[in-house]
Amino acid sequence: MAEFIIMVGEQIRKIRKLKGMTQERLAERSGLSFSYISDVERGTRNISLESLGKIISALGVKPIHLFQDIDELSVQIGSDEIQTKIEDLNALLSERNADEVDFVIKVAREFLNTIDRKKR
Repeated sequence: MAEFIIMVGEQIRKIRKLKGMTQERLAERSGLSFSYISDVERGTRNISLESLGKIISALGVKPIHLFQDIDELSVQIGSDEIQTKIEDLNALLSERNADEVDFVIKVAREFLNTIDRKKR
């Protein structure tokens, strides 16, 4: 059982770092203490399902992500975050008229072209 607790803690740490989050931020978002998060990540605390649920929610991932390979997870999380942002943008534009949407598309294209030119 100790190996499982350590594995879960390590995966939480990997996901937290993948999300660019500090232990302090995770503690704040989950409503748990910094020392509790630290203990969980080191595998020295037997985490309750309630606390695990709070951590998963604060990380913004699904429970299954705790058991996925971190490289696969990195791609999936990145894809999920992009999809969420696209949905947010779609929601913003859905209430606008066609001229306004065309304008936003034009500005976005110019912006992305500028970024692409700078990368060269």
